[in-house]
Amino acid sequence: MTTTTKSPLMPMAIIGGMFFIFGFVTWLNGPLITFVKLAFTVDDVSAFLVPMAFYMSYFFLSLPAAAILRRTGMKGGMALALLVMAVGAALFGQFVDLRIFPGALAALFVIGAGLSILQTASNPYISILGPIDSAAQRIAFMGICNKLAGALAPLVFAAVVMRGVDGLADQVAAAAPAAREALLSAFAHKVYLPYMAMAGLLAVLALAVWRSPLPEVTDKANADDTPSKSLFAHPNLWLGFICIFLYVGVEVMAGDAIGTYGHAFGLPLDQTKYFTTGTLAAMLVGYIVGLVLIPGFVSQARYLIVSAVLGVLFTVAAYLTKGYASVACVALLGFANAMMWPAIFPLGIKGLGRHTETGSAILVMGIAGGAIIPQLFAVLKAHYDFQLVFAALMVPCYLYIMLFGLFAARRNS
Repeated sequence: MTTTTKSPLMPMAIIGGMFFIFGFVTWLNGPLITFVKLAFTVDDVSAFLVPMAFYMSYFFLSLPAAAILRRTGMKGGMALALLVMAVGAALFGQFVDLRIFPGALAALFVIGAGLSILQTASNPYISILGPIDSAAQRIAFMGICNKLAGALAPLVFAAVVMRGVDGLADQVAAAAPAAREALLSAFAHKVYLPYMAMAGLLAVLALAVWRSPLPEVTDKANADDTPSKSLFAHPNLWLGFICIFLYVGVEVMAGDAIGTYGHAFGLPLDQTKYFTTGTLAAMLVGYIVGLVLIPGFVSQARYLIVSAVLGVLFTVAAYLTKGYASVACVALLGFANAMMWPAIFPLGIKGLGRHTETGSAILVMGIAGGAIIPQLFAVLKAHYDFQLVFAALMVPCYLYIMLFGLFAARRNS
């Protein structure tokens, strides 16, 4: 590994700040599902286009992001990513204020495009900043920054935008057409100033990162473990891509879809708007436990197996219970999910050598699972029991993640 500084503390602090930023932006998608459903008067299937537009950007732009990073380097790429996110936030505020739903979705795609550059840069960077076998510990620290922001995001959004949403829904339902449009326009306008402020902050942060002392790293720290020059000689990468796809799907289901899940029991919107914070709080606890246990007491791969088993158990418990108890089991999936990304990502890129950047981009493409699996939930729950659909989607995902953990544990033994 080559860096311009001896201590990793400064780059870890900078990358931790980046994880906080994209955690805050990413975990706004949960409350945004409820928001757009009311502001644009759309059904659940259309409302779940919010995470789809956001997460599909990773699939389309991760490989281009790797090419961009080869030209700009780490610092320039991260600054560019923040600037793209600033543009997307400004566009989202404008389109929501005008109540143009396709424009708002396009703006979320732009925000996701910036985040795809940021993710493609930051995850391999933090993975090879130190020994690859302890990468999960460093990524767990990043995850704490990410999920702390994620836990705050729904609370801030609820206080600024969603206050009194149940009363507003009743007023909209009872109002005449002209009055209804006025109410909805006023409600939509609530996000304008917050997103304009976010755009300004992201632009300032882009300049700050550009001028920061962030060092560069090279892929020599992640030496190729095979004489082959082809990416296809690394099964851990391709199996890891599928694993990331399924993992992000279950993470978004537990974090973003939990409000819709709770509302399906008839729980009020004034309560369901906070449920994402519960999932993120459970994830924070999971990261802290992971920091303590990995790698001193258990390997990355074996902890991934344990996490997947917990995911199955909590999902089954959610299916067998009702109301707040079931919602609590879904929130506990945050604990099970917490250490999955920190384990899967370094296992997926291990030994890629000069292919590290491209392999990282391929893994980041798997984030598109956050678009597909929740959308399947929205579509299928219109025809089948929502708890059955939730369990039928989640359990197979966790079982595959467990199998990937077993594969990685055997490969590293």
